[in-house]
Amino acid sequence: MSAPVESPEKTDGRRARAVASRARILKAMVDLIEDGEIQPSAEAVALRAGVGVRTVFRLFNDVDGLRQGLQEVMDERLAPIYAEPVHGTLLERLDQLVARRRIVFEKLARPKAFADAHRAQSPSLTAAHQTFVRRQRELLLGHLQGVLPASAGFVEALDLTLSFDVWRRLREDQHLSADEAQNVVLRMVHAIVAEFGG
Repeated sequence: MSAPVESPEKTDGRRARAVASRARILKAMVDLIEDGEIQPSAEAVALRAGVGVRTVFRLFNDVDGLRQGLQEVMDERLAPIYAEPVHGTLLERLDQLVARRRIVFEKLARPKAFADAHRAQSPSLTAAHQTFVRRQRELLLGHLQGVLPASAGFVEALDLTLSFDVWRRLREDQHLSADEAQNVVLRMVHAIVAEFGG
């Protein structure tokens, strides 16, 4: 006797529940990290999401899959900020980019700390970090298209100055407020433009 065939409605309902559970799990993880729990356990995520630990692992296969999901959520949240155009002279555009990166980096601070803490053990997180760094550079070049000076080293200096690593050092290691960090980055950017004759 053959096994009963499940109806399409039952299969679709199960799929819809899995999608809803995945969204709740990812939201729970982001919330926990933003609340300051840098390395939330699968148990803590499950409790916050209102699902079982087995559901967390079933939907993500392992914690690495959960971390990849976190990256997807953060990318979705930040996409509208990245997409905003900048206008004006070189300095005006850079001023806008510094303000925008402040918003992005402040939102990313805790999730990025979580990801970086696990990067050595996770090829997918290493790849995500490399993609993040590359994307920041591509956005910089795209936003400054048509106003970039031809000076060698200009883009390299700007890319470093506007990096998440510089922002994190100012905020965490030098204990500056977000306003103070933004002002320091602006001063560095203006000094680079003056040096390279932009």
